[in-house]
Amino acid sequence: MSSSYAKNAIVLGLLSAVGPFAIDMYLPALPAIAADLNASTASTQMTLMAFFLTLGVCQILYGPISDTVGRKPPLYFGLGLFIVGSIGCAMASNIHWLIMLRIVQGVGAAAVMVIPRAIIRDLHTGIEATRLMSLVMLVFSVSPILAPLTGSALIVPFGWRAVFLAVTVAAVLAIALVAVFLPETRLPEDRVKASAANILGGFGQLLRNPRFLGLVFIGGFGMASFFAFLASSSFIYINHFGLTPTQYSLAFSVNAVGFIGASQFAAALGARFGMARMVKVAAALYALFAVTLFLVTSAGANSLPVLMVLLLMSFACLGLVIPSSMVLALDDHGPIAGMASSLAGTLQMLSGGVVVAVASFFFDGTAYPMVTIIALCACCALGLSLVTLRRHPDPAPQLAE
Repeated sequence: MSSSYAKNAIVLGLLSAVGPFAIDMYLPALPAIAADLNASTASTQMTLMAFFLTLGVCQILYGPISDTVGRKPPLYFGLGLFIVGSIGCAMASNIHWLIMLRIVQGVGAAAVMVIPRAIIRDLHTGIEATRLMSLVMLVFSVSPILAPLTGSALIVPFGWRAVFLAVTVAAVLAIALVAVFLPETRLPEDRVKASAANILGGFGQLLRNPRFLGLVFIGGFGMASFFAFLASSSFIYINHFGLTPTQYSLAFSVNAVGFIGASQFAAALGARFGMARMVKVAAALYALFAVTLFLVTSAGANSLPVLMVLLLMSFACLGLVIPSSMVLALDDHGPIAGMASSLAGTLQMLSGGVVVAVASFFFDGTAYPMVTIIALCACCALGLSLVTLRRHPDPAPQLAE
């Protein structure tokens, strides 16, 4: 592996982790925020949903802009706005201000979600893109392991507001990484002319492409199931099963270990068996474990170890599904990679935001609503993968021009 390849993976992975870090580090604080701001569980979960929805909607803006002006300027703007929102969250005096400032955070964080994927497509396609995406996911996936633990370590001595000061520092470091280590991959001669016709035409081309939409929502349903877990897990693990915030952080990180481990095999399995076949098999296993968890829970099981093991297996399968389906979705759209990445991210995050809202509405303090939503998402992902990838051969791996 070349040093530039590893450097790109590290920088893009750390950039991609800024937004999730603002989620995962924040999760152990949800019960404390509800108590400190005298807010209901639903209102506190709304701070998470507001971030998700804004993160999703605003990705649609950064993609076309990055196709037009290059990848780095929108990154600087987004990270700067994220810093403003994070400082504001640390100073929020009530739940309504916290929700509003989480929206500001989400507008900024959208940049670091969409642009790294476009940069990967600028550099590679096919198996090489999957390999780089998997390495980025390796760095990115450090967030679900370290962020909750770091959040717990800060919450206990300093309170929940310290979480937002920590993500401010992370964003400042991200700006430094972009300035020093990240090259501009969207060269002037490759940039799309800024016009409403070009932007609408590009999005129209994508929205009329059933393969693109199918692949986006295969990963989207997978992400939505994880968002249901994000919205409910801290209340289930801490309030229902009686874990401390630190114990919850450790339990939460188990899922990240499965996701990380599986994602590192995506490129090798894709090269050997074909990307499409791998995604279909992984989606089938994901559905199998998720439905098993639903059936066990429906039968009356109230076991934390059973819940954790079956979630681990389900989310490990997502480690193969999510990065691989995104690579396949972007492969055919190099000239408008920014638009494709932004539309894919927007659709996936909006799906996740809707699922968070549903999870919040039906939450009853137990794991049953959460595992029901996860099983439904898994079945939808499997059905889409069987339809979308049934007749489409895998694209040949190649370097981007």
